[in-house]
Amino acid sequence: MLITGAAGSIGTVLRGGLPEKGWALRSLDVVEIREPRPGEEHRVADAADLAAMTDAATGASAVVHLAGHPGEATWPVIAHSHIETTRAVLEAARRAGVQRVVLASSNHATGFSPRPAGGLLREADAHHRPDTYYGVAKVTMEALGSLYVDRYGMDVVCLRIGSAFPEPTTVRQLATWLSPGDTVRLVDAALRTPAPGYAVVWGISANTRAWWDLSAARALGYDPQDDAEPYAEALIAAYGEPDPDDPVHARVGGEYTLADLDADEVEARARAEGR
Repeated sequence: MLITGAAGSIGTVLRGGLPEKGWALRSLDVVEIREPRPGEEHRVADAADLAAMTDAATGASAVVHLAGHPGEATWPVIAHSHIETTRAVLEAARRAGVQRVVLASSNHATGFSPRPAGGLLREADAHHRPDTYYGVAKVTMEALGSLYVDRYGMDVVCLRIGSAFPEPTTVRQLATWLSPGDTVRLVDAALRTPAPGYAVVWGISANTRAWWDLSAARALGYDPQDDAEPYAEALIAAYGEPDPDDPVHARVGGEYTLADLDADEVEARARAEGR
């Protein structure tokens, strides 16, 4: 099984956990993998390079696509690292005869979607309302996945990941946290579920304060074991109870919907940093 972006934070978690689920790994990134697992293959390549991706996908049982800039950036960075890589990954999988692709989408594909007045938010009710260029790239990722399912009969599972960190660090993340263990469980379920066709599911743990519905993910076989609630007392003591009228808690994308991630602000910071 091939993982792109394998040197990143989520890739590192999967490289640690998926072999214990029985998956043999072929890891690809633009940098060398540190401390590869026994038996793990490693390729250094840009996931936007179709020839390199096709070569890496050949013989793989599935592809998990994680490569991309981790968060908002300028349009050229986002377009290359997310949109061009996703197209290359899917096309490489098609050419190599790989049936199953798991795409790391994001809640930011629907970031401006409002929190429901009651009940849990289903994927079908969280339409594409991206909050950033990063969110636009994830919308495009989901659209490309849909195309390759409908035109070529592939199986593509898009994971709308919440907050994938070792532990929650904000009050919002009490709802959106995806633990390392549940990250492995979610991807393993997406890889194993029989004939999913095209599926889009939320990627969070079994959080007591969650307001995203995990029914679709559970239907794939995902059985989350972790909950952010043990962190709640300390986080609320530090930051206070969430205000439902605060956009950070009222919209799917949280902080990504605020003005400091407007394109002009991002461009200005990039110029100041010489990027």
